[in-house]
Parts: sequence; C-alpha cells; structure tokens
Amino acid sequence: MFRSRSKEEQAALTKVTADRPQQPQTRDPQAPKGRPTPKRSAAQSQRRSVASTPMNRKEAAKRQREARRADLAKQREALASGDERYLPARDKGPVRRFARDFVDSRFCVAEFFLPLAVVILVVSMMPSLQVKNISLIAWLGVIVMIVIDSIGIAIRLKKQLKARFPKENLRGAVPYALMRTLQMRRLRLPKPRVKRGERP
Repeated sequence: MFRSRSKEEQAALTKVTADRPQQPQTRDPQAPKGRPTPKRSAAQSQRRSVASTPMNRKEAAKRQREARRADLAKQREALASGDERYLPARDKGPVRRFARDFVDSRFCVAEFFLPLAVVILVVSMMPSLQVKNISLIAWLGVIVMIVIDSIGIAIRLKKQLKARFPKENLRGAVPYALMRTLQMRRLRLPKPRVKRGERP
C-alpha cells in the first residue's frame, strides 16, 4: 500500500518538474566563452572606428568638409611641387606629364596672347583711325599665328605620343597640352619641370 503511493507521488513530482520552465543557468566565470578573445590591436581599431563614427548628420558634414579641405590643400601643394600622388585626376599619368613637358620645352605664340592683347587694346583706344586699323590687323595676325602654331604643336605632339605610349589611352592629351599653351609659363600649374629647348 505504501509502495504504490510513493510511486504515484514520484510520478506526480516528475510531471511537475517537467512542466516547470527551466531557469537560465549562470555561466561559470572560469568556463570557456565559446569564442576567441580578440587581439588588442583589433579591439583598439574597433574602438577607434566606433569613436570616429559621426553621431549626427551635422557632424558628418563637418568632417566631410574638413577632409575635402585637406585634399584640396594637398592638391595645391602637389601642383606647386609636382608630386604625382596628390595631383588632380586630369594631371595624373605619364601621358599628361609628357604633354606638359612637350609644351614647356618650347616657345608658344599662345602664351604671349594676354600681354599682346593688352598692348593691342591700348593701341586701339587711340583717336587716330589709322592706328585703329593697325590694331585690328594686329589682332587678326596674332589670332592667325596662334592657330597655325597650335596646329603644328598638336600634330607633333600626337605623333610623339603615339610613338612613346602605343598602349596608353591618349584621349584628351592634345587638348590638355593646347590649353596649357594659353597660360604664361610662370603661371602654369603643375610647375614646368623642363627648361626651354630641353627634350622631354
């Protein structure tokens, strides 16, 4: 009689314990974590990236402006020093460098356009009709000389580029060089690397 009652109590007890939700077990501090401990350098870089992440849009815009300002400062220094790493994209590469050296190594009529234009403008303001006609002819003469000189430079430069850089993309190199001829030598950026008369 006692035996059967104890069996029923045990069965009821096991049923109650099975129905009761299990309590979460606390992890022993000495037990393994189940994941490797990160290296100190990785943890520090992760903390730095979290710290450097902007908190709001205003801060992000401010950081972007500062980065852009720093890049522009580097580009200005590179244009003055000729450092290829920080030059703008339009000035980078061996093709553009050769085009610059090709132009800088010779006299170009176009580089004297601004001083000549100022002189002709002053002369054209004279009251004499004859002087005005001379200034008009001078205007036409300067423009014709610039066109002829630019055509000659373009033909010679294109030939040299094809010979030196047969596998490179030459697109835009000739107009880039012709635009450089319109600037006075001391105002050109990047600064000229070759003297007049030197072969690039």
